Amino acid sequence: MSGVGGLDRTGSEPIRFGRLGFGCASLGGLYHTVTDAEAQAALEAAWGGGIRYFDTAPHYGVGLSEERLGAFLRGRPRDEFIVSTKVGRVLEPNPHFHGESDIAEGFMAPATRVRRFDPTEAGVRRSLEESLERMGLDRIDILFLHDPDVYDLDWGLREGLPALAKLRDEGLVREIGIGVNSVAVAARAVREGDLDLVMLAGRYTLLEQTATEDLFPLCAQRGVRIVNAAVYNSGLLATAHPGTAAKYNYSDVPADVLATARALAVVCTRFGVELPAAAIQYPLRNPLIATVVVGTSNAAAVRENLARMAVTIPADLWRELAAQGLIDS
Repeated sequence: MSGVGGLDRTGSEPIRFGRLGFGCASLGGLYHTVTDAEAQAALEAAWGGGIRYFDTAPHYGVGLSEERLGAFLRGRPRDEFIVSTKVGRVLEPNPHFHGESDIAEGFMAPATRVRRFDPTEAGVRRSLEESLERMGLDRIDILFLHDPDVYDLDWGLREGLPALAKLRDEGLVREIGIGVNSVAVAARAVREGDLDLVMLAGRYTLLEQTATEDLFPLCAQRGVRIVNAAVYNSGLLATAHPGTAAKYNYSDVPADVLATARALAVVCTRFGVELPAAAIQYPLRNPLIATVVVGTSNAAAVRENLARMAVTIPADLWRELAAQGLIDS
């Protein structure tokens, strides 16, 4: 856990991220088929734009995302990039595979493997070893305990968090954390574990700041930084003019949420800023945010996100949003 002065408990400097990281869920065929060429083109666009932090997981396409990321990173200087992956789900051969996809879990990838929840020390070590093998890397920088609340939260935290801390103590990974969508689950993990990072998806965005009420003060007290993901809230904030076809938290957008998103867009337009540019930059105003992670399998969208991150946002825009009660003051 990071301590006074920003150093971790071994006295080494914490990992330094760039402003924008690349989320690799889409490379596993999230919601639609992605070819090897498309995945590599997206990664090339990220690398060419200066992105050096890549986040993946065994869950993403039952290993396909890790394999594609590893194929891309092979041959690049290891000290020039940061990789995080996740534990808690181990992958095993699917004895019933007959060519079908992993669509039940949201991935258009061959379902050659199945997931099994295993947050034990043996399971965490096995998951790390198999991720290293799939990616062809000699080390992983960061390990996150992935979605324990989807399976068995008590078991996941009780066994998974100490197992991660042990791997860090042994020098097998530099930093550890939890990756979840829930503020309450993240806060509990920070209280019960000895974490460096929280990867939080969708709970600290231009549209929603629930994390500031409990989780952020706790992280500040414990010296835990936030890797902020899903800043577009499943696409609702990814366009300049949110429409009824947009998604919010992977589902249809409620009318009141759509109204708030449109109100945000109106203010942004008044200041000559497109809503997605404000959305991707907003979290970085908080000093707890170590980086923003955005994922896509589309190379053009990668370049668009890089351009959005480079837009100059007038300070008056943030002040106006706060004055209207659209963001925390």
